[in-house]
Amino acid sequence: MNYFEIGQRIRKYRKAMGLSQEELAEKTGISVTHMSHIETGNTKLSLPVLVKIAETLQVSSDALLFDNTSATKNTILDEITKHLADCNASQLMIISDIVKSACTALNKYL
Repeated sequence: MNYFEIGQRIRKYRKAMGLSQEELAEKTGISVTHMSHIETGNTKLSLPVLVKIAETLQVSSDALLFDNTSATKNTILDEITKHLADCNASQLMIISDIVKSACTALNKYL
């Protein structure tokens, strides 16, 4: 298991959510130093800490453990569903239109 790569994925998702190391550490109940060591791969993280980080970052544990290129279609669909769960009907209709347009555009180029 490559802890440096796991740490880098945690950092990527943390930054994508606009969280500082301090904020993520606080939300997961660990010290800032421990969070820093996790992101740099200088320490191993326990399963409970991994799960709490994944929950806080709103990603699956698999997304942190494994490169996204190895993610299954179902895992990706589960993540999308989690993101959409808090949307109202109007927001979902807009997102649906965006997805349709994106798929049409991707099909033209791929």
